[in-house]
Amino acid sequence: MTQPPPNTDASSANDESPAVAANKTHQDLAMRATASRPKEARTRRSRTKLIGTWGPVLGVACAMAAVWSIVVRVFGLPRALLPLPSEVVEAAWAYRVELWQGFLTTGLASLAGLIAAIAIGCLISVAFSQSRRIRLAFFPYVVFLQTVPIVAIAPLLITWSGYEFRTVVIVTVIVCLFPVVNSVTAGLTAVDRAWVDLFRLYGASRAQTLVKLQIPTAIEYLIIGSKTSSGLAVIGAIVAEFFVGNGSGNQYDGLGTLMTHWQGFVKTDALIAAVFASTLLGLGLFAMVQLASVTVLSRWMRHTQSGALRNDRTSH
Repeated sequence: MTQPPPNTDASSANDESPAVAANKTHQDLAMRATASRPKEARTRRSRTKLIGTWGPVLGVACAMAAVWSIVVRVFGLPRALLPLPSEVVEAAWAYRVELWQGFLTTGLASLAGLIAAIAIGCLISVAFSQSRRIRLAFFPYVVFLQTVPIVAIAPLLITWSGYEFRTVVIVTVIVCLFPVVNSVTAGLTAVDRAWVDLFRLYGASRAQTLVKLQIPTAIEYLIIGSKTSSGLAVIGAIVAEFFVGNGSGNQYDGLGTLMTHWQGFVKTDALIAAVFASTLLGLGLFAMVQLASVTVLSRWMRHTQSGALRNDRTSH
């Protein structure tokens, strides 16, 4: 008497269910691991890039502070001539309210002067790009603004404008104007001749060529000029505050005014702290221009770079 065959389907289903579940779990874990790898890789690359960027900077700062301390202690320099780095930090904390107020006042004057210089410089550059005669007639006067010593014309500007905040802004505009005009004019006139002929072939007007061809090409040049002017803006504001602060009856409280005040009382530690505050201000303005180039103006920056790449490939 033969035995009936076992029910292989039911038994195999019962036997394979744990295996299938384990396989699915393994696949889910593998998919999650695969999905998390790009994120972990990006995090690792960002951390490596951050350390690679700021590590050397902090290393140089620590090395300079160490050399500074050694020089002061070995040569026994008087504190009125060169205090220790720790004493500068203590002075910065002691005068933190004055430094912060001066940072805001000088920062506002520098930012206002930089923005005004960019706006005025772009308008002048557009005029220069539209007429060679205008460029030849007026460009030497723009160079004059760069070559004339700002210390020489600051008293004259005070005579005309007074010991006011606007005088500091005017001096800042004069100092910042030339790099913007020079860079933007170069960008507006550096358009490939083939593109100009193409626009002319399709009947584009002068305004259309300016808006759709020349200005996008000049954005990268504008960023270069603005970065140069961002450092000059702080210099111009502080130089102007040297003069404005002396005649304002202690009403003006910018970093330049604090420097002259502390220099008179031989507070060298506080004076050096003000120098570091002005340096941070310049770095902040530079970072703002860089941030604008990678966010608001990134579209035109990529357009210019891709166009340059296409031109390079075509030329090769």
